[in-house]
Amino acid sequence: MRSPRRFRCAALAALAAGALFAVAGCDSAADRTTKGTTGTAEAEDVLLQPVAEPGPGPFTKSTARQAPSPSATRSPQEGDGSATRTVHRVSGAVPGLYGGVRSEASCDVEQQARLLTADQDKARAFAEEAGIEAVQIPGYLRSLTPVTLRADTQVTNHGYSAGSVTAFQAVLQAGTAVLVDSRGLPRVRCACGNPLEKPVIAKGRVTHRGERWAGYDPARILAVDPGVKPLGSLIIVDTADNTWIERIVGDGGGRDRTPDDPPPFEPSVDLLFPSPARPSDPAPTESAPSAPAPAEPEGTECPESPGDPAELPPGCPPPMEPDPGTEAPDDFDGMPSDGPWEMEEGEPGVVPEPTQVSPGELDELDELEEVEELGESGELDEFGEPVDSGVPEPFAG
Repeated sequence: MRSPRRFRCAALAALAAGALFAVAGCDSAADRTTKGTTGTAEAEDVLLQPVAEPGPGPFTKSTARQAPSPSATRSPQEGDGSATRTVHRVSGAVPGLYGGVRSEASCDVEQQARLLTADQDKARAFAEEAGIEAVQIPGYLRSLTPVTLRADTQVTNHGYSAGSVTAFQAVLQAGTAVLVDSRGLPRVRCACGNPLEKPVIAKGRVTHRGERWAGYDPARILAVDPGVKPLGSLIIVDTADNTWIERIVGDGGGRDRTPDDPPPFEPSVDLLFPSPARPSDPAPTESAPSAPAPAEPEGTECPESPGDPAELPPGCPPPMEPDPGTEAPDDFDGMPSDGPWEMEEGEPGVVPEPTQVSPGELDELDELEEVEELGESGELDEFGEPVDSGVPEPFAG
């Protein structure tokens, strides 16, 4: 039988989970939902988090540095809070996915480490979500890279309240300062110190709650997947002058430089519409058009079988070489003649086929055979037979 204490704890946890999106933030009116209840079982609540709002249960106060505000592309009054949206998955290694200001960190990493390690309970909770030990927090944060989001991005966010960690889906506004790992995955939100993870994308209708911002569009949300392999640097966009920056992973901007091999598209190219030819996207392949055959100039006659290609008149095509994969044509046209074949002079090693013999050659062959039958003496007896020399055959000759 379940104890009353365990039942009471379970009930409180359920109530806390149900109220997570009903009241977002620390008594902040901007984080309160606009719709009241969570909706149907097929819908999922996703909290919209503007750039500077800490959100529910922040681990620390903000350590984010002021960043340029993103441009407005859509009215915040459009939409009713529930929509079938489009989440675009993208690799964290894509150039231009993140932004920043040259030689400036978007987050104070050292301050973030001090704030997290000052509270032992929060430090243990943060370390557990990050998969590290609490004593490793400073080194872990220094291994991350401070950047800003260039598009509204969904993440799995975590809050800390009443000694426990809560996880929820959130869309972070473009311009939000985050710390990303060597695979380009957001790991910490600088406005609240919360650990971040890959998002869980729901199928079907999703209820968006929280404060909408200018430019928010449910069809233009990114979900970052970790890159295939760790990177040594990230190619980001300088939000101050719209140029490329190569930022070393784990560096706050002190070693920023212009990349030696910049991406093959402009930093201002939209990440989603239209899709630029980024390294992660396969480049379209088109067959090159075949070059037209050279036209023969008027009044020029080209020989059918030229001897030397250098002697061809201008505009005449070079002679066609036989295809090595095809058999060479015979040296004669039609059927062979009935006459005897004659060997041409200057062709050593060619023996005529003894299949056709002229009548005159028959008499010569008969005489040759008779001579071979005469034996060594070359004499014939009175009956026309060759005379035996009387020498035994083994000693003949």
